[in-house]
Amino acid sequence: MSITTKRGDDGETDLMFARRVPKTHPSVASYGEVDELNAALGLARVFSTRDRITSALAARQAELIGLMGELATAPEDRERYVAAGYARLTAEMVEALTAESAALETELNTRFKGWATPGAETTPCGAALDLARTVCRRAERAVLQAGEPNAVLVRHLNRLSDFLWLLARAEAMASRPAS
Repeated sequence: MSITTKRGDDGETDLMFARRVPKTHPSVASYGEVDELNAALGLARVFSTRDRITSALAARQAELIGLMGELATAPEDRERYVAAGYARLTAEMVEALTAESAALETELNTRFKGWATPGAETTPCGAALDLARTVCRRAERAVLQAGEPNAVLVRHLNRLSDFLWLLARAEAMASRPAS
């Protein structure tokens, strides 16, 4: 099948299970924001020179595929989505991300005061992580505006933005010359 289907020329698009909605539908906006987040994580990953960051970002990108799938499914089709075995986010994934953030925060042993200036004293990877964090916050707002019934998705995005902030600080600290 060609990527050029022309089915969107009338301003509508397909959700999962062939439901048509306007491209301005809140669900479409929400998974579009998460898609942009996934691309931003990919950018940070390309800039990363640290295996820990690269693998953490790859794991988060894989999780976002399930999140986008759920967002691209009408609420009345969610049971069908689950029954079909499509990837989805779970509360256990949110808890694992929370634990990973807590471990990183402990490891960094930083008590940050004030704002971190994106791009200051960091690398291209750190700046890309800061950008990804802001995209993540916007995606979270879009998911909320869409009235997403699955609170796990919102919690995951909330935790992910915190995790990205921590990764950006870890990148900045690791890139500083030893004194």
